[in-house]
Amino acid sequence: QVQVVESGGGLAQPGGSLRLSCVASGLTFSSYVMSWYRQAPGKERELVAAISIPRGTTNHADAVKGRFTISRDNAKNTIFLQMNNLKPEDTAVYFCKAGPAYWGQGTQVTVSS
Repeated sequence: QVQVVESGGGLAQPGGSLRLSCVASGLTFSSYVMSWYRQAPGKERELVAAISIPRGTTNHADAVKGRFTISRDNAKNTIFLQMNNLKPEDTAVYFCKAGPAYWGQGTQVTVSS
C-alpha cells in the first residue's frame, strides 16, 4: 500500500522560511518523479515544483523560482521543499505527489504578519 505523508507546514511571516518534507512508502521511490502542488482557497491546484529521476532534474513554477527549492533523498524516500522569502500569496495547502497518481493529504502553509 502506497502512502505519501507531508509535514512541515505552519505559520510564517512574510519574508520568512519553511521547509516541507514528504515521505513516500510502498513504492520504489527512486523510480518515481516527485512533485509539490499547492491549492489556495477558491483556486485550482497548481504545480509548484517537480524533481525527476534519475538525474534529479528540477522544475519550478515561475511564481516560486528563486525562492523555493525542491530536492530529494532517495535513501530516505523523502523529498523536500525549501521555501524562502515567503509571501502572503504562498498561503495554500501544499500537496506531495508521487508519480502520476499518489497524493498525500496536504499540509497547510499560512504566510501572514
